[in-house]
Amino acid sequence: MAYAATAGEFASRPIAPPGIVALQRALIWMVGASSAIVFIEPSPYELVTLASASVFIATGVRLRLVLVPLLLLLFLLNLGYTISAIPLLGDSTVATWIATSWYMAVTVVFFALVSADDTAARLDMLRRGLVVGGLIAGLAGVAGYLHLVPGGYDLLTLYGRARGTFKDPNVLGAYLILPALFALQNVVTAHLAKALRGTFTLGVIALAILLAFSRAAWGGLILTAAFMLSLMVLTSRSRGERSRVIVTTIAAVLAVALLIAVLLSFDSIAEMFRQRASFDQSYDEGRFGRFGRHILGAAMALDLPFGIGPLQFHRYFPEDTHNSYLNAFMSGGWLSGICYPTLVFTTVILGFRHIFIRVPWQRTYIAIFAAFVGIVGESFIIDTDHWRHFFMMLGTMWGMFVAAQPYKREERSVIVVPRDL
Repeated sequence: MAYAATAGEFASRPIAPPGIVALQRALIWMVGASSAIVFIEPSPYELVTLASASVFIATGVRLRLVLVPLLLLLFLLNLGYTISAIPLLGDSTVATWIATSWYMAVTVVFFALVSADDTAARLDMLRRGLVVGGLIAGLAGVAGYLHLVPGGYDLLTLYGRARGTFKDPNVLGAYLILPALFALQNVVTAHLAKALRGTFTLGVIALAILLAFSRAAWGGLILTAAFMLSLMVLTSRSRGERSRVIVTTIAAVLAVALLIAVLLSFDSIAEMFRQRASFDQSYDEGRFGRFGRHILGAAMALDLPFGIGPLQFHRYFPEDTHNSYLNAFMSGGWLSGICYPTLVFTTVILGFRHIFIRVPWQRTYIAIFAAFVGIVGESFIIDTDHWRHFFMMLGTMWGMFVAAQPYKREERSVIVVPRDL
C-alpha cells in the first residue's frame, strides 16, 4: 500500500511544453514504424531517427551519469574498429561499415536518452510504432511470398523465402520477434477488442516469420515468447491475471499449431520447411563450416591484437564469421573483442536485476528484454552487429534502467509494519 500510494510521484513526467511533448512522442512512434523499411539506403529509419535526434537535441534531452559506462564502451568498441580499419579505408565498403558502426552507437545513445524521460508514454509510442512496423513488414513478406502483389515476388522474397521490406529473410524474421511479443501480450492480457486486434497482428507476423524460413527466427520466437510469458506470470499482480495469462497462452499455442499444420499441407511450404528445419546444412558442417570457422577464427584472433579489419574474414575463410562476438575480435582486435561482449552481457545482467521492479512500463520492459536476450543468443550463430533493431533495444534497455532508479529507491525505502497480533 505504501508503495502504491507513493509510486505515482515517479510517473514519467514530460520535461517540455505540451506541444513539444506531443511532437516528441509522435517522432518516437515514427521511428518505431519506420524501422520496418530498411531495404533501401539510406532507409526511412535512418532519416526519421536522425530527424528525431535533431528535434530532441533542440528541445532538450538530459545526459545522466549512469550512462557514462555505456558511452565509454560504445566509444572504445568503435575506436577499435576504426584503428583496425585504417589500412583499409581506401575500400569504400569498409569506410561505410565503419561509418555505420559509429551511427549505430549514436542510435544507442539516442534511445537511451529518449527513454530515460517521459518513459511510460514514450515506450508506449515506441511499442505502438513497432507493432505497426511489424505488421507492414509481415504483410509485405506474406503478400510477396503468396504472389498477391504484381511483380512483388522478386522484390519481397529471396531464394524462395519471404524477406518483405528487408534485404535478408533472416533479418526480417529476427526483426518481427519483438512486434510479435508485443502482439502476444495484447492477446493474453487485453480486453476483447484489443485482444482480437492483437490476434490478427500476431497471426500475420507469425505467418511471415514462418515463411521467412529462418531457423533462428523460429527458435527465437518460441524461446523468447516462453521466456516473456514466464516472466509475466511471475510478475503478475493477482491470481486472476496470472490464470488468464496461462489459459490464453495455452489457447494461443493450440491456434499456432493448427495454423502450422494447415500451412504444411501445401507441398511447396512443406518442402521448404523440411529443407530449412534440417540440422545438417552444408554451410554448417566441416572444418570450414559455420562452427568450424568459429574455432579457427578464435584461435586466429588470439594472435592478432589489432584483428584483420572489418569485412576481411571472408578473405581467409569461405564465408563470414556468423558470430558477432568473434567478428568483434576479427574486425576491431582485442579492444573491440573485449568491449562488445562486455557491453552486451553487462546489459543482460542489469536486465535481469530490473525484471521485478514495479515500474509502470514493466510489461513493455519484459517484452523488450526477452527479445534482446534472444538476439544475444542468436549472435553466437549469425552476425547481428549492424542490426538496427538490436541497437534500438540496447539503448532502450539502458534508458529504462535509468528511469527505474527512483522506483528502486522507493521500494528500498518502504517500511513494512507488521499487524498487531
